[in-house]
Amino acid sequence: MSIDLLKNAFNEGDISQGSLDALTKIPDLGQTIQEGLGIPVDSIRSSEVILLNVLVDDSGSIRFAGNAQAVRDGHNLLIKSLKESKQQDNIEVVNRYLNGTVLYPYTPLSLVPEMTSQNYDPNGGTPLFDETAKLLATVISKSQDFKNNGIQVRTITLILTDGEDCHSRTSTANDVKKIVSDMLRTEEHIISAMGFDNGDCDFRKIFAEMGIPDQWVLTAASNPSDIRKAFQVFSQSAVRASQSVALFSQTSLGGFGG
Repeated sequence: MSIDLLKNAFNEGDISQGSLDALTKIPDLGQTIQEGLGIPVDSIRSSEVILLNVLVDDSGSIRFAGNAQAVRDGHNLLIKSLKESKQQDNIEVVNRYLNGTVLYPYTPLSLVPEMTSQNYDPNGGTPLFDETAKLLATVISKSQDFKNNGIQVRTITLILTDGEDCHSRTSTANDVKKIVSDMLRTEEHIISAMGFDNGDCDFRKIFAEMGIPDQWVLTAASNPSDIRKAFQVFSQSAVRASQSVALFSQTSLGGFGG
């Protein structure tokens, strides 16, 4: 069923052949998508839904830099901020870690668990392109599932990392760019990225190669204070985009500054 949802998206013109090829070459893609789909679409009673999709770096460098608690705090702040949004009942969230763990599949906002030292202990590598492609495959599939059931859907994605890709095996930056470009073309998706900069990475260049619009790239110094501030900026943008279709479009164009 999961792969069928991607084919539905292709048949309806939401993704191109290039994106479909980039996605379907991922090993065990159906299982990967299934891990993130969460609660069945037919349990939703709303005519519209917002999907918040978070890809969290859990590489060892986060821990070595002393930033693990700041990432946990940032995620928890984001969820708390959205719970104060007037659209809170229409928001579902998925949280995938960069080394393949799904902390939670699509879950109603009110039931999203906090990130804690028990469920987030960063110690892996940085397969940035592979895991971004897997997350976006899940976003496209869940969106298509809603559309197939007559529910309007908008999505907000955050990719966060403190390093460049080191360990991807199946997806390239260009594969990700094809997928991101197709998603943005539908005007139903916001795709953003946050880089925690220790001076070694040109995050704007890395994310540009992945197709992420510059206005949706946020860089922060690799320290707890700046990371928490960056999450605050993203949280404000996510809340604003979630309020209405008009504000989603306006925020999408303006990025973190608009």
